[in-house]
Amino acid sequence: MELISRNPATDEVVDTFDVHTPEQVQGIVARARGASHWWQAQGFDGRRRALRNWRRYIARHRHELIELVHAENGKPRVDAALELLLSLEHIDWTAKHAGKVLAPQRRRPGLLLANFAARVEQVPFGVVGVIGPWNYPVFTPNGSIATALAAGNTVVFKPSEFTPAVGKWYVDAFEAANPQVPHGVLSVVIGFGETGAALCRAGVDKLAFTGSAPTGRKVMAACAESLTPVVMELGGKDAAIVASDADLRAAADAIAFGAMGNSGQTCVGIERVYVERPVRDQFLRHLTQALVGVEPGSGKDASYGPMTMPSQIEVVRRHVTDALAGGGTAVVGGLDSIGDRYIHPVVILDPPHSSTAIQEETFGPTLTVTTVDSLSEAVKLANDVPFGLAGSVFSTEQADWIVERLDTSQISVNSVLGFAGMADLPLGGRGESGFGRIHGPEGLREFSRTRAVATQRRPIPGVNLLSFSRARWLNRFAPHLIRILYGR
Repeated sequence: MELISRNPATDEVVDTFDVHTPEQVQGIVARARGASHWWQAQGFDGRRRALRNWRRYIARHRHELIELVHAENGKPRVDAALELLLSLEHIDWTAKHAGKVLAPQRRRPGLLLANFAARVEQVPFGVVGVIGPWNYPVFTPNGSIATALAAGNTVVFKPSEFTPAVGKWYVDAFEAANPQVPHGVLSVVIGFGETGAALCRAGVDKLAFTGSAPTGRKVMAACAESLTPVVMELGGKDAAIVASDADLRAAADAIAFGAMGNSGQTCVGIERVYVERPVRDQFLRHLTQALVGVEPGSGKDASYGPMTMPSQIEVVRRHVTDALAGGGTAVVGGLDSIGDRYIHPVVILDPPHSSTAIQEETFGPTLTVTTVDSLSEAVKLANDVPFGLAGSVFSTEQADWIVERLDTSQISVNSVLGFAGMADLPLGGRGESGFGRIHGPEGLREFSRTRAVATQRRPIPGVNLLSFSRARWLNRFAPHLIRILYGR
């Protein structure tokens, strides 16, 4: 079977690939298993050198990758360059900090086993499978791949069927940068959903998936057959709360980018706004002004590109239709903004809270704006969706109060998406947005397993609790020791 990758703006063929069979996937995972012992033996210093070689190679060949992302994903070159910049920042941070974050830690043995030394180690899983998305085909899977590699795992990566060429280039760059590294440290498998299922069943020790919640459930079911642990980075329906004391012009500018950037195809993008009534009209004027000249296209002046996945266009159409039919008012764009490749910005005021435009992930350049009479109402509505990925807060005095009450895993204050650009911060979700973490120290620990080691330094004759030959007086004294230590 063949997989044909096409440019979403022109339908031009980017590349053609043979789809890996389940047997081939098993063979690639077996090769990764064979390479894992060598990779682990390199230690943090050796892995740091390999990761930095990779970072350097990608940076020096940046124009190739930027052009490929532009052609296969459709986003403007400047957005592809920004995605690449963030990816390299995360590779660099992970390579630099893995040794410190995952270093063994001493623990206190306690009174009862005071003749022991105790430590906790973080050890690699072995082989990690990664199933990546198409919307950020470098940055998002890189958050799992670079982290898993730095932690000492080998990785088998299945890129999205919409961006296989980007995924293959990214993997090939690692080998080109590190010709001394055996095949199998970082590998790629190409295919559709069946290939992802085959990867789950091929004997990987952990699997990281990024995608929709329905697909995530299927991946989890396949991994459950072998009790393979998973990291699920799923969808979002992220809200921005705009308080009456916010800098409204700055809030509108940031929200316009957070909602429409990458054609709205960002899991941590802004899809909903809750704004206090006294400043609602002024905020809408600023938002409308911020969207003047924001146009999709494939040329150098385009603000964002086409919808990468054609089927998502109908989802956007359904959500806009439902919001308008329920009484929402289009203040920017409308149904006629939705074309067969490109969608112009759409902003809908006060649709019903039960509408699909608020309750389901749209993943397009649309935004709902809901008027609220208090920040308490804003928080309640922002939390009243099944997702819990990210959000934004705009306020000069009330930001901490709002942040404390938002039930989400990442928050930007007086900005959007700030957490995603910081390699030291973790990223993950709750509810329909998944679980587990990538990026930062938490991501490094996510791709390692904890091992406890207790070492007896010197035996104490007759006082060994862990022996049948312990002294009789100790057996008699044990009940009294319970009272002495814990009965007060």
